[in-house]
Amino acid sequence: MYRKYIKRVLDIILSLFVIVVFIWLYAILAILVRCKLGSPIIFKQARPGKDEKVFNMYKFRTMTDERDANGQLLPDEVRLTKFGNFLRRSSLDELPEMFNILKGDMSLIGPRPLLVKYLPYYTDRERLRHSIRPGLTGYAQAHGRNTITWEQKFEYDVWYVEHLSFMTDIKVIIDTVKTVFSHSDVVLNALEDFDEYRKHQQNTNL
Repeated sequence: MYRKYIKRVLDIILSLFVIVVFIWLYAILAILVRCKLGSPIIFKQARPGKDEKVFNMYKFRTMTDERDANGQLLPDEVRLTKFGNFLRRSSLDELPEMFNILKGDMSLIGPRPLLVKYLPYYTDRERLRHSIRPGLTGYAQAHGRNTITWEQKFEYDVWYVEHLSFMTDIKVIIDTVKTVFSHSDVVLNALEDFDEYRKHQQNTNL
């Protein structure tokens, strides 16, 4: 009952509540992003959702468009400003995802939506993470964020799918709040791209 009906109802109510109550914060952040990082204010990227259906995920941008003499974008660590780093560490850059949740692309809690290019490289068990809506936060984000291995991340995601319940979601929310306020487990480019990682594994096993 919770998985099929109640969870979605709570997503709609809570995401709408956050958007309405914190509309002033959205406005302030939008102005600051425009002044400090440029335009567009919102960063959109295609991500796979439930049943691997692709949608556009929204975030506040956290990097500039600085380029080298040849017109190529500078490395991420160069384009990530102090303000952008603050947005990431505080998770404020993810506030626009509330609109994804309201639309039904995402849930408040679930496996984080990763890149579309990773789809061909999941095992059958890892694909279970796409059997539910992806989340603003998830069990893996509350227990290691982006400092754990790909195997640990996916095992946490599948564990969540298999143990999805109201009490599990409450625990994830509490643990996520602890992680965000401690500003822990945020490392830029902590893991290599999953597709490259899995290709390397496959080549090693040949």
